[in-house]
Amino acid sequence: MSLSSLPLSYCCNVHPSSNVQELLQILTEKTAHVQELTAQPIAAGLWLADSVTRELSDSPQLLASLKQKLASHRMPCYTLNAFPYGNFHTERVKEQVYLPDWRSTARLDYTIRCAKLLAELLPEGVEGSISTVPLGFKELSNEPDFSIRCCDQLIELARQLDILHDETGRIIRLAIEPEPLCVLETTAEAVTFFKQLRQQAQTVLAEDVVNSHIGLCYDVCHQAVEYEDVKKSIQTLSENDIRINKVHITCAIELIDPASNIEGRQFLAQFAEPRYLHQTFTQLSSSSGQTIHITDLTTEFATSPPQDWLESQSWRIHFHVPVHADSLGSLATTRQSLLEAMQAVRDLSYAPHLEVETYTWNVMPGETPADVCHGLAEEMRATYKLLEQL
Repeated sequence: MSLSSLPLSYCCNVHPSSNVQELLQILTEKTAHVQELTAQPIAAGLWLADSVTRELSDSPQLLASLKQKLASHRMPCYTLNAFPYGNFHTERVKEQVYLPDWRSTARLDYTIRCAKLLAELLPEGVEGSISTVPLGFKELSNEPDFSIRCCDQLIELARQLDILHDETGRIIRLAIEPEPLCVLETTAEAVTFFKQLRQQAQTVLAEDVVNSHIGLCYDVCHQAVEYEDVKKSIQTLSENDIRINKVHITCAIELIDPASNIEGRQFLAQFAEPRYLHQTFTQLSSSSGQTIHITDLTTEFATSPPQDWLESQSWRIHFHVPVHADSLGSLATTRQSLLEAMQAVRDLSYAPHLEVETYTWNVMPGETPADVCHGLAEEMRATYKLLEQL
């Protein structure tokens, strides 16, 4: 029973960076400032867009500058977010964030570049993790051989990570991140897929390297939005020998009693924004566990929902909100699920990487970019306090 002893990481995908110079500037002006405000050591959970990985891979000088920047601020980097491939801060991201999916050699090549870069950035004696898309978005992944092709790519990645370990001594693990309405969204789907992945790997004598290098990123609010019991979810993964390589410490929005909470629905309408996808779920009956969903929250839906949604007990919306908040005005959050998940993570026989990932500060109602570093620091302080209490 343990939790990671590494400095708590926050995911830098909250900051836009399309080239190395922007990344270096962010580390100085944003990440180092968050560390100063937090008044505790933090790690930089770097997001490296495809364009940034190419720059760094082609220029030893730029890579040296990045290493020096991290060292000068005493910020280790042990995990990367390789989920968004391209511009994560364009006007409209939505379902495009899942492309290229894991059928694509572009996704494989990008992830290998990330792994090689992380091997250079890792502190001595520390393992690395890389979070990635949950294979693809369901609506864009209808081909009958989709999962087979994804398995082929993931098996090849595992082999490349194994070679990288032989060459550098660095252990780097992939962390596939289930998300609502993606090919992997529920715990049951993750278990089924890992059985398929292992069987396919066995046929090419690669099961051991797959088990060593491929696992999950457990984003707490994603499973909460699905109305999963997160404690049981984590236990199920453990029982099926599916390793959680990384935990995203996150909270989502919950609207309680939508019929009478008119103020809450009106406030919720302000969270319907054009950049990110906000998958929205409700549970028709807590006894049956049946859920229904819409792909993306809209203002019209929030203010004038269908009758079955209006009569439900609550809605949960995939909009990352500050992890220290039990409520946002007339809206609740899924913070209780976060507390339960971290208790379950504490009881694992190993210590996954821990990272706060609230990437929505710049699109949150009432927030401005000037508030972001202070908000991130408040999240980090609250998370450190939470971990101390477990």
